[in-house]
Amino acid sequence: MNKWKKKQPATIKRLKRPALSGDVFGGKAGFYLARAVTNIRQNVFVNVVTIGTITLALLIVSLFLLVYVNIESAAENWSERVQVTVYFDKELTGLDQNAFREKILALPGASRVSYVTRDEALKRFKVRLKGQEAILEGISPEVLPTSFEITLKRSHRDTASVESFVTALKRIPGITEVQYGEEWVRRFNSFLNFMRLLGALLGGFLVIAVVFIVSNTIKLTIYSRRDELDVMALVGATRFFIKAPFLLEGLIQGMAGSVLSIIILYGLFEGFLHNAGNFLTFNPVSSGLNFLPLEYIAGLLLAGALLGFVGSLTSLKRFINV
Repeated sequence: MNKWKKKQPATIKRLKRPALSGDVFGGKAGFYLARAVTNIRQNVFVNVVTIGTITLALLIVSLFLLVYVNIESAAENWSERVQVTVYFDKELTGLDQNAFREKILALPGASRVSYVTRDEALKRFKVRLKGQEAILEGISPEVLPTSFEITLKRSHRDTASVESFVTALKRIPGITEVQYGEEWVRRFNSFLNFMRLLGALLGGFLVIAVVFIVSNTIKLTIYSRRDELDVMALVGATRFFIKAPFLLEGLIQGMAGSVLSIIILYGLFEGFLHNAGNFLTFNPVSSGLNFLPLEYIAGLLLAGALLGFVGSLTSLKRFINV
């Protein structure tokens, strides 16, 4: 009976898996990236919708950031008007000016000190009363006080710091009077705090809304390809092998959406600058409006990539057990 038995092979050769198309260049990472690009090409409409949603969502956030950045810049310019003025009842000699200047600059918060003579004070009055200079006829410079105009550092322009600075300033012997527009400073700082709080609330709401919209859009994208996920799981593909192309696809979608949103925002910004003069009473170019700084642009690019990646990751959990 042994002769009828099939002869068993002495050795069994181990079959090697065929090389993946991405193994030639970039290994597994190259394969996953190639697969993600193929998925995008095969589902153009769904990916266009996803990228469009991300673009619109990030455009809203970037537009808010652009407004917020320019408001902060305008507030910084306005805050430079927070000045403390010290008045003297006599003209100061050069030695006296240097002595007072050194004492004032030694105080915490003092940034710059400018001396205003009586003649300079009269010239300023005439400029402010342009067209009504007759009111100042017969008035000599001697009736006006001399003064030091003190500009404070940015970190010392809040209400409490200004009041503390003025209190220390009044202790210097020889200073007759100190004025700093107490009510204006208080209102200005209240306005700044309100705008920052409002910006934080609106920004937080926008971020939550964007994450929700993008996550659900990507979830619909993956749901439309659930059969593909089921087939890959049935043939024994690992979880990472299934998820990696989709995660890279979400990353690409997020990056594309963030780049498009920045390009559109820049186009809108330039269009506004060149046409705003037709319907505004001021020239926005000369008013100091600026586009987003580089760090904000980099943040938007990173945010887009994270949105796409995290949106794909959370959406895949519904179909693949982690």
